[in-house]
Amino acid sequence: MNYDQTLEYLYRRLPMFTRVGAAAIKKGLGNILALCEALGNPQQTFRSIHIAGTNGKGSCSHMMASILQEAGYRTGLYTSPHLKDFRERIRVNGKMIARQDVVDFIEQNRQLIEELEPSFFEVTVALAFRHFAQSGVEIAVVEVGLGGRLDSTNIIQPVLSVITNISMDHVALLGNTLPLIAAEKAGIIKKGIPVVIGETQAETTAVFLQKAADMQAPIYFADQMLSTFGVSRQQDRLKLSVRRDLADIYPELTCDLSGTYQEKNIRTIIAATEVLRQSALCELHEQSIRNGLNAVKSNTGLQGRWQTLSKEPLVICDTGHNEAGIREVLQNISDTPYENLHMVFGMVSDKDVTGVLSMLPKHAKYYFCSPKLERALAAEMLQQLAALQGLEGEVFESVTKARAAAEQSAARNDLIFIGGSTFVVAEAI
Repeated sequence: MNYDQTLEYLYRRLPMFTRVGAAAIKKGLGNILALCEALGNPQQTFRSIHIAGTNGKGSCSHMMASILQEAGYRTGLYTSPHLKDFRERIRVNGKMIARQDVVDFIEQNRQLIEELEPSFFEVTVALAFRHFAQSGVEIAVVEVGLGGRLDSTNIIQPVLSVITNISMDHVALLGNTLPLIAAEKAGIIKKGIPVVIGETQAETTAVFLQKAADMQAPIYFADQMLSTFGVSRQQDRLKLSVRRDLADIYPELTCDLSGTYQEKNIRTIIAATEVLRQSALCELHEQSIRNGLNAVKSNTGLQGRWQTLSKEPLVICDTGHNEAGIREVLQNISDTPYENLHMVFGMVSDKDVTGVLSMLPKHAKYYFCSPKLERALAAEMLQQLAALQGLEGEVFESVTKARAAAEQSAARNDLIFIGGSTFVVAEAI
């Protein structure tokens, strides 16, 4: 098979969560363990940092990878889902895996794949670990796909675990309360391995403390270790300072991810670097940390986080897609000057659609659309549900047409926001 045929094989032959939802989830770690065993357990050849959480784990993973690259480590980065190119999921020092490497892996392991019948995600994780091993990666940043305890990435033995936060998402798979979801995320905490929790939350703190105690794992809460102040957005960059106790340890940091919600993620990653430095797990100097945060996008290729697509009118997209993520998006919208607000919006059907719609501004003009995947919520249905919340707008047959209509309608000083789903953002980009 050539590269395009190989991708078609991966997308159509294997159960894929982004396409079919919960039916793609393989309960347990048996398949990924068998795949990696057959490959010689490549995940054991490099150090790793494991990052989970409901929101922010993608941004944190890219921040950490950027810092490690700036520190001179040959750095692997595994994330999901991708926005435009499958190969975004697997990078070494920011460079995507080569097409031929994808083709060769599937060709060499096709019989094993067809015997085990793994999911798309399981195969992708095995491919990433094999690529990192073959590429001489020294340390890999591995983002959890969904949950943690039973996620395919959870076969690694990391030097550090990070859990960004807990909010309601994927409730049918992870549980319908914050403690239940936290218990699934806490499944990445390993015996004796330090863990950084991004946010102290009343409903989940006891879960993490108990799991850490059970695993004899040192536990740190980023928002108890550090505070941030002086937060501002300047020319598509976020600027802030970080304080520990009463000492300014990182005055005037800048980050090229400009959403104000990145304040929490930066604090989490600074806390993680402090733990790595204190434990002598990585040699990270202040300048590497500063440089890494200032060049996340150029070092890692991250897209879709409060990203400006064009100006006059200002067009911004963001991948926030659950209530907690949308709340952060709305805060950024309120912090952005504009005359009229246009919302190009689409969602997938297994999210809390009504909960998200109930949060959206009623003064905006809406352009309802549907991303191109089987789990997508029909734009007509989204329009009907939105109307019940007092939101008015037209239906468009594609994200592209919805964006075009918004740009045609908007005046020079208006704001067009594109979001509601990672897949809407992917098509917009």
